[in-house]
Amino acid sequence: MEAKEQKRIWQGVVVSKSGNKSITVQIDYKVKHPKYGKYIRRRTKLGVHDEQNTAGVGDTVEITECRPISKRKSWRLLGIVKKAIIE
Repeated sequence: MEAKEQKRIWQGVVVSKSGNKSITVQIDYKVKHPKYGKYIRRRTKLGVHDEQNTAGVGDTVEITECRPISKRKSWRLLGIVKKAIIE
């Protein structure tokens, strides 16, 4: 038997709660400019499937890749790392 490939696990912040069982997670990272060497901030927004509707806007969450659930959702929520402080 072959060893199963490990799926990617990323951390990001929930920026939108759009509809039932769906959230949008933003992942911020830095890349080095190829010529000047300065670090540039980049971001990726991913559609994530939230089965129990537990995550809210501002929460830091952990997500993993999965099979395509819809046109733009290929990620699944693993858990909430840190809840947002609502004042």
